[in-house]
Order: sequence, then structure tokens, then C-alpha cells
Amino acid sequence: MTTPLRIGICGLGTVGQAVVRLLREEGETLARRAPRPLEITALGMRSPKAGFDPGSLPVYQDVLAVARDPAVDVVVELMGGTEDAKTLVELALAEGKAVVTANKALLSEHGDALFAAATAKGLPLAFEAAVAGGIPIIKALREGLAGNRINWLAGIINGTSNFILTEMASAGRAFEDVLKEAQALGYAEADPTFDVEGIDAAHKLSLLASLAFGVPIASAKVFSEGLSRVTPEDFRYAEAFGYRIKPLALARRRAAGLELRVHPALVPESTLFAQVNGVQNAVMVGGHAVGPTLYVGAGAGGDATASAVVADLMDLARSTLGAMPPLAYRAEEQGSDPALSSAAFQAPAYLRILAEDAPGVLAQVATLLSAEGINIEALMQKAQDSVAVDGVTYVPIVLLTRTAEEAAIDRAIAALEALPAVRGSVLRLRVESFGA
Repeated sequence: MTTPLRIGICGLGTVGQAVVRLLREEGETLARRAPRPLEITALGMRSPKAGFDPGSLPVYQDVLAVARDPAVDVVVELMGGTEDAKTLVELALAEGKAVVTANKALLSEHGDALFAAATAKGLPLAFEAAVAGGIPIIKALREGLAGNRINWLAGIINGTSNFILTEMASAGRAFEDVLKEAQALGYAEADPTFDVEGIDAAHKLSLLASLAFGVPIASAKVFSEGLSRVTPEDFRYAEAFGYRIKPLALARRRAAGLELRVHPALVPESTLFAQVNGVQNAVMVGGHAVGPTLYVGAGAGGDATASAVVADLMDLARSTLGAMPPLAYRAEEQGSDPALSSAAFQAPAYLRILAEDAPGVLAQVATLLSAEGINIEALMQKAQDSVAVDGVTYVPIVLLTRTAEEAAIDRAIAALEALPAVRGSVLRLRVESFGA
């Protein structure tokens, strides 16, 4: 009889239970697809989980005991967090066991060291579930697109943010209102900072950029900007220009270095990318040979993430991961392309300016933009959106610029906000057409 791949699962929350269920329910089918059957031999959970039956499987409250168990070949880390997870992964590798993880924060902060440790031991450290849930984007970048030089990639890789912006667009609701609903539905945590400020997406983008461009993981160098300043009116203005607003993660190779950024952005409504709504994820990759390719699917949830975890286990059973560099490039061949500062980014911009409804104000706006070498692509002024403050009528001036360096846009915004006729801050959203 073929020796099974013996699996120890640490963390029996939503994802861990879904992995157990998938392996139990689909075990026969999985065995027909791999030369070795997949067998759960140990579980690690610190406290009992309501409604979860471990059956006859040994259960360790000390999850480190799973890594030490001689009846385990591969440790599946699904605990979340970073420090305890790091200790578990390090111990598993030291004990000679392969590792599968869904932990993007762990890999973003400690991935370079953990991958080096795995390589030194000749062991796989697989992480398909760490980015975009059930979408096989890691495999696509590392294997399917291996014949391409990747020039750029863009993604909607945080389902919570996409849900919020989709609801704001479709129902004209305010950010705070939709955020409360997302929390009630379980899409957002009680503290939603990681999702709505782009931190979660930045962690994921750092992994994708490393795979795409052959550079060390650099989440600290990813520029991120949150959603809270986007209003229902911005969706109407964007639609009038032919765009939709999406929570974008973008990595682009420039001559001077790499653009790595996460923020809400205007995308052309004619693209398939613009049709990705709700909690769905999508990643678009631009290869020099194949051109743009698009991957869409469930980016979170127990079953979707379990699908990716089990895919990694199947690769281990097939012995297809052992000789493959975890981040697609051999560590000694990783490049040193710098991550550009946000001042060096290049993109068109959407600007919303609340300005006094008076003659000459538009001319002042145009003059300040021109002084920074910024051309206006389109402009609108909606009198029906005017507001009166202290007897003065203000009206939104909404415009699209042509491509400009971010530093020039920053200077122009500072000058606009200093105008006596302008009230409050200027909203800037970036515009992306992909591949340009």
C-alpha cells in the first residue's frame, strides 16, 4: 500500500475546520488524483471548537507538539497572527517537516527568513492560500507564467474593501454605514483597520511582487491609502467619466524601480476588472509574452481558502514542490530593484475640490495645475451638489488629469488647498487603465 502523506493541522477555526471537512469528504477523489493519499494524523487547537468533532484524531492543546509528532509529515499552519505562527513554522522545519500556511501577515513580515530556512533544509513551504483565497494566483505566477517577464500586476485582493465600495456604489450609502454592515455580516473585524486602510492588501501585494519581479518581500515599502474619504458622490462623478472605483493593489516595473501601492482607484467601466463586485477577488497580470491575464474568484471564506490549502497538499503528495523556489526565483538570483517612493509614482488623478461658486475660481484651479505641468483630461462642476456654509455657496469641481508624477500632484493639491476659495481638503484618487 502507498504510504500516505501524514498531515498535522494547527488552528481549527473557520479555515481549519473547512480543510478537515474537505479532506474527509473528498478523500477518495483526492487519492485518485495523487500518488499518495492524504491522511490527517494530528490536530492542534488551544481550546475546543463548538460543533467540531475531531473523531479519533489526537488533539494537542500545545500546537508545537504537532510539529514534534513523528506521525506528521507536513504541518498546516492556520492559526493566524505572526509570532506564535513563526515559532511553529520554524520548529516544523527544524523537525524536518514540510509546511503549508495561509498566513499572509506571517510571510510578509518573516517570509524571507522562513523561506531561507525551508530552502536550507530542502523542505517545501507552500502558501497558495495566503493571497486571494481560492484563486490559484501563486501557482499562476510561479508556474503557469514562468515563461513571461512580468511587467505589472493589479488586484482586488481584499474582499472587505471590495464589498464596502460595491455597496457604496450600488446603493449610494456612506462609508461608515456600509462598514457597520460589513462588521455585522462578519466580513470586517471589530477593528477593521487592516482591511479598510489597505494593510492586509499590502501584505498580499508584497508576496505577489516578490513572485512577479524576483525581489525580496518588502511589505513595509508598499504605499497604502484607506477608503474612508470616498463619498457616494465620488461614485456618481466617476461613472459620469466612464469609471468605477475599486480597492486596487498594483505593482508595476518602472525603469527606476518598482511601484508598489494599495488604494482606491478609478478603473475603466469597460474592463472585466470593473465588474468584480462584493467580496470577490481578482488579479490581473501583464506578461510580456502572453499579455494581460485575469483571475477571478472567491478571495476569502473557509471553503475557498481550504481549496487552496488542499491544492498545496496535493502538490506535496505529488512531490512537485520540493525543487521549486518558493518565491519563483532562487534566493541568490533575487534582484535589488528599489521600491519607489510615492512621490515617483505616475498615474492620472481624479481630484474633487469643494470651491466657492464664484467667477474666476475655475481659472485659478487650472492655473495651479498648469504650473505643475499637469494637463486636465476632463472636468465637471455639478451645481446640484452645492452646499452653503456661513452664507457662502460652495460647489464640487471634479476633474481628471492626464498622467503626472505624484510629486507634482501633491504640490498642486497643497496649492489648491491654500486657495481662499477652496474649503477643506482635496480628494485625490488615482486612475488606472492597466498595462499603460
